Amino acid sequence: MIVAANFKINHTRESTANYLEALNLFLDAYSTLCDVRVYPVASSFLRADLYSHVKLGAQNFYPIINGAYTGEIGAQQLNEFGIKNVLIGHSERRVALKETQELIAKKYAFAKENGWEIIYCIGESKDVRDGGFESVMEYLWSEFDGIDINYEKLSIAYEPIWAIGTGVSAKVEDIAKVLDTLKSKLNDIPLLYGGSVNTENLFSILSLKSCDGALVGNASLDVANFCKLIQIAQNVQKQ
Repeated sequence: MIVAANFKINHTRESTANYLEALNLFLDAYSTLCDVRVYPVASSFLRADLYSHVKLGAQNFYPIINGAYTGEIGAQQLNEFGIKNVLIGHSERRVALKETQELIAKKYAFAKENGWEIIYCIGESKDVRDGGFESVMEYLWSEFDGIDINYEKLSIAYEPIWAIGTGVSAKVEDIAKVLDTLKSKLNDIPLLYGGSVNTENLFSILSLKSCDGALVGNASLDVANFCKLIQIAQNVQKQ
Protein backbone atom coordinates (compact mmCIF):
# COMPACT_ATOMS: atom_id res chain seq x y z
CA MET A 1 0.00 0.00 0.00
CA ILE A 2 1.48 3.35 -1.08
CA VAL A 3 0.66 6.48 0.93
CA ALA A 4 2.22 9.57 -0.63
CA ALA A 5 2.20 13.22 0.47
CA ASN A 6 2.41 15.93 -2.17
CA PHE A 7 3.31 19.23 -0.49
CA LYS A 8 2.95 21.28 -3.72
CA ILE A 9 4.28 24.73 -2.70
CA ASN A 10 3.66 24.40 1.02
CA HIS A 11 6.18 24.21 3.89
CA THR A 12 9.61 25.76 4.29
CA ARG A 13 12.94 23.97 4.55
CA GLU A 14 12.75 24.16 8.36
CA SER A 15 9.16 22.94 8.63
CA THR A 16 9.86 20.17 6.11
CA ALA A 17 12.80 18.97 8.21
CA ASN A 18 10.63 19.00 11.34
CA TYR A 19 7.85 17.18 9.52
CA LEU A 20 10.14 14.45 8.17
CA GLU A 21 11.81 13.92 11.53
CA ALA A 22 8.43 13.50 13.23
CA LEU A 23 7.15 11.23 10.47
CA ASN A 24 10.24 9.04 10.52
CA LEU A 25 10.03 8.67 14.31
CA PHE A 26 6.36 7.72 14.01
CA LEU A 27 7.11 5.12 11.35
CA ASP A 28 9.98 3.73 13.39
CA ALA A 29 7.63 3.15 16.32
CA TYR A 30 4.58 2.14 14.30
CA SER A 31 6.28 -0.44 12.04
CA THR A 32 3.87 0.06 9.15
CA LEU A 33 3.98 -2.11 6.06
CA CYS A 34 2.99 0.89 3.93
CA ASP A 35 5.29 2.41 1.33
CA VAL A 36 5.40 6.02 2.58
CA ARG A 37 6.55 8.78 0.23
CA VAL A 38 6.85 12.57 0.63
CA TYR A 39 7.24 15.07 -2.20
CA PRO A 40 8.43 18.41 -0.73
CA VAL A 41 9.14 21.73 -2.40
CA ALA A 42 12.47 21.60 -4.27
CA SER A 43 13.94 24.35 -2.08
CA SER A 44 13.27 22.11 0.93
CA PHE A 45 15.07 19.01 -0.35
CA LEU A 46 16.99 17.09 2.29
CA ARG A 47 19.20 14.05 1.95
CA ALA A 48 16.99 11.05 1.33
CA ASP A 49 19.25 8.74 3.34
CA LEU A 50 18.46 10.64 6.55
CA TYR A 51 14.97 9.08 6.68
CA SER A 52 15.05 5.31 6.79
CA HIS A 53 11.27 4.83 6.66
CA VAL A 54 10.32 7.55 4.15
CA LYS A 55 11.03 7.82 0.44
CA LEU A 56 11.67 11.42 -0.57
CA GLY A 57 10.61 12.45 -4.05
CA ALA A 58 10.54 15.36 -6.48
CA GLN A 59 7.33 17.01 -7.65
CA ASN A 60 9.01 18.13 -10.85
CA PHE A 61 12.23 17.95 -12.87
CA TYR A 62 13.43 18.75 -16.37
CA PRO A 63 14.57 15.72 -18.40
CA ILE A 64 18.24 16.61 -18.45
CA ILE A 65 21.26 16.11 -16.20
CA ASN A 66 22.05 19.84 -16.13
CA GLY A 67 22.01 22.74 -18.55
CA ALA A 68 20.52 26.09 -19.58
CA TYR A 69 16.93 25.70 -18.38
CA THR A 70 16.35 28.62 -16.03
CA GLY A 71 14.24 27.82 -12.99
CA GLU A 72 14.28 24.04 -13.51
CA ILE A 73 16.09 21.22 -11.72
CA GLY A 74 17.70 18.20 -13.34
CA ALA A 75 19.21 14.85 -12.45
CA GLN A 76 22.36 16.49 -11.07
CA GLN A 77 20.34 18.23 -8.37
CA LEU A 78 18.19 15.19 -7.53
CA ASN A 79 21.27 12.97 -7.35
CA GLU A 80 22.88 15.35 -4.85
CA PHE A 81 20.07 14.56 -2.40
CA GLY A 82 19.77 10.89 -3.32
CA ILE A 83 16.24 11.41 -4.66
CA LYS A 84 15.12 8.61 -6.96
CA ASN A 85 11.37 9.06 -6.80
CA VAL A 86 9.36 11.46 -8.97
CA LEU A 87 5.87 12.64 -9.82
CA ILE A 88 5.11 13.02 -13.52
CA GLY A 89 1.98 14.31 -15.25
CA HIS A 90 0.21 15.96 -12.33
CA SER A 91 -2.83 17.85 -13.61
CA GLU A 92 -1.64 21.12 -12.08
CA ARG A 93 1.40 20.93 -14.35
CA ARG A 94 -0.63 19.76 -17.33
CA VAL A 95 -3.28 22.48 -16.96
CA ALA A 96 -1.83 25.47 -15.09
CA LEU A 97 1.73 25.12 -16.41
CA LYS A 98 0.75 23.88 -19.89
CA GLU A 99 2.91 20.75 -19.95
CA THR A 100 2.22 18.83 -23.14
CA GLN A 101 1.95 15.07 -23.43
CA GLU A 102 5.12 15.20 -25.53
CA LEU A 103 7.11 16.83 -22.69
CA ILE A 104 5.54 14.50 -20.13
CA ALA A 105 6.58 11.49 -22.21
CA LYS A 106 10.15 12.85 -22.43
CA LYS A 107 10.21 13.24 -18.64
CA TYR A 108 8.94 9.70 -18.26
CA ALA A 109 11.58 8.26 -20.60
CA PHE A 110 14.33 10.18 -18.76
CA ALA A 111 13.13 8.97 -15.35
CA LYS A 112 12.97 5.39 -16.64
CA GLU A 113 16.48 5.69 -18.08
CA ASN A 114 17.70 6.78 -14.64
CA GLY A 115 15.89 3.94 -12.87
CA TRP A 116 13.72 6.25 -10.76
CA GLU A 117 10.44 5.24 -9.19
CA ILE A 118 7.58 7.04 -10.91
CA ILE A 119 4.09 8.00 -9.80
CA TYR A 120 2.42 8.87 -13.09
CA CYS A 121 -0.68 11.04 -12.72
CA ILE A 122 -3.77 10.95 -14.90
CA GLY A 123 -7.18 12.55 -14.51
CA GLU A 124 -10.09 14.15 -16.32
CA SER A 125 -11.73 17.57 -16.13
CA LYS A 126 -15.34 18.18 -15.11
CA ASP A 127 -16.27 18.72 -18.77
CA VAL A 128 -14.88 15.32 -19.71
CA ARG A 129 -16.60 13.70 -16.71
CA ASP A 130 -19.91 15.23 -17.76
CA GLY A 131 -19.53 13.47 -21.12
CA GLY A 132 -19.97 10.07 -19.46
CA PHE A 133 -17.82 7.11 -18.53
CA GLU A 134 -16.66 6.25 -22.05
CA SER A 135 -15.54 9.85 -22.50
CA VAL A 136 -13.58 9.65 -19.23
CA MET A 137 -11.78 6.45 -20.19
CA GLU A 138 -10.98 7.66 -23.71
CA TYR A 139 -9.40 10.76 -22.16
CA LEU A 140 -7.45 8.78 -19.55
CA TRP A 141 -6.08 6.34 -22.11
CA SER A 142 -4.88 9.29 -24.22
CA GLU A 143 -2.68 10.34 -21.29
CA PHE A 144 -0.65 7.16 -21.78
CA ASP A 145 0.61 8.25 -25.21
CA GLY A 146 4.38 7.72 -25.22
CA ILE A 147 4.33 6.05 -21.78
CA ASP A 148 5.90 2.61 -21.30
CA ILE A 149 3.45 0.84 -19.00
CA ASN A 150 5.81 -2.13 -18.68
CA TYR A 151 8.29 -0.17 -16.59
CA GLU A 152 8.68 -2.10 -13.35
CA LYS A 153 9.05 0.97 -11.10
CA LEU A 154 5.77 2.56 -12.18
CA SER A 155 2.70 3.43 -10.09
CA ILE A 156 -0.28 5.32 -11.47
CA ALA A 157 -2.31 7.93 -9.60
CA TYR A 158 -5.85 8.57 -10.81
CA GLU A 159 -6.75 12.12 -9.78
CA PRO A 160 -9.91 13.59 -11.31
CA ILE A 161 -9.03 17.26 -11.82
CA TRP A 162 -12.35 18.50 -10.49
CA ALA A 163 -11.69 16.78 -7.13
CA ILE A 164 -8.16 18.07 -6.50
CA GLY A 165 -8.07 20.60 -3.67
CA THR A 166 -11.82 21.22 -3.86
CA GLY A 167 -12.87 19.20 -0.83
CA VAL A 168 -15.15 17.17 -3.12
CA SER A 169 -13.90 13.65 -3.68
CA ALA A 170 -15.29 11.46 -6.43
CA LYS A 171 -17.95 8.97 -5.37
CA VAL A 172 -16.49 5.65 -4.28
CA GLU A 173 -18.45 3.76 -6.93
CA ASP A 174 -17.10 6.08 -9.65
CA ILE A 175 -13.53 5.64 -8.38
CA ALA A 176 -14.02 1.88 -8.35
CA LYS A 177 -15.31 1.83 -11.93
CA VAL A 178 -12.33 3.81 -13.25
CA LEU A 179 -9.73 1.86 -11.27
CA ASP A 180 -11.24 -1.51 -12.22
CA THR A 181 -11.16 -0.54 -15.89
CA LEU A 182 -7.57 0.68 -15.64
CA LYS A 183 -6.52 -2.46 -13.78
CA SER A 184 -8.01 -4.67 -16.50
CA LYS A 185 -5.41 -3.36 -18.96
CA LEU A 186 -2.59 -2.33 -16.66
CA ASN A 187 -2.36 -5.65 -14.82
CA ASP A 188 -0.15 -5.49 -11.73
CA ILE A 189 0.74 -1.78 -11.82
CA PRO A 190 -0.16 -0.21 -8.45
CA LEU A 191 -3.09 2.20 -8.78
CA LEU A 192 -3.45 5.14 -6.41
CA TYR A 193 -6.32 7.56 -5.95
CA GLY A 194 -5.90 11.27 -5.29
CA GLY A 195 -8.39 14.11 -5.03
CA SER A 196 -9.57 15.53 -1.70
CA VAL A 197 -8.50 12.41 0.20
CA ASN A 198 -8.97 12.76 3.96
CA THR A 199 -9.37 10.75 7.16
CA GLU A 200 -13.11 10.44 6.55
CA ASN A 201 -12.99 8.83 3.11
CA LEU A 202 -9.61 7.10 2.92
CA PHE A 203 -10.67 3.75 4.38
CA SER A 204 -13.53 3.27 1.92
CA ILE A 205 -11.33 4.30 -1.02
CA LEU A 206 -8.41 2.05 -0.07
CA SER A 207 -10.82 -0.84 0.52
CA LEU A 208 -11.67 -0.88 -3.19
CA LYS A 209 -10.41 -4.01 -4.94
CA SER A 210 -8.29 -2.15 -7.50
CA CYS A 211 -6.93 0.61 -5.22
CA ASP A 212 -3.34 0.21 -4.03
CA GLY A 213 -2.79 3.51 -2.27
CA ALA A 214 -3.36 7.25 -2.16
CA LEU A 215 -1.64 10.43 -3.31
CA VAL A 216 -2.62 13.03 -0.72
CA GLY A 217 -2.46 16.82 -1.00
CA ASN A 218 -3.93 19.16 1.61
CA ALA A 219 -4.64 16.41 4.15
CA SER A 220 -0.94 15.51 4.22
CA LEU A 221 0.39 18.94 5.17
CA ASP A 222 -0.05 18.37 8.90
CA VAL A 223 2.24 15.54 9.96
CA ALA A 224 -0.13 14.28 12.70
CA ASN A 225 -2.94 14.05 10.18
CA PHE A 226 -0.71 12.29 7.66
CA CYS A 227 0.23 9.77 10.35
CA LYS A 228 -3.49 9.10 10.89
CA LEU A 229 -3.85 8.45 7.16
CA ILE A 230 -1.00 5.95 7.30
CA GLN A 231 -2.67 4.17 10.21
CA ILE A 232 -5.90 3.97 8.23
CA ALA A 233 -4.03 2.48 5.27
CA GLN A 234 -2.37 -0.05 7.55
CA ASN A 235 -5.77 -1.07 8.94
CA VAL A 236 -7.02 -1.67 5.41
CA GLN A 237 -4.04 -3.91 4.73
CA LYS A 238 -4.94 -6.02 7.76
CA GLN A 239 -8.45 -6.77 6.48
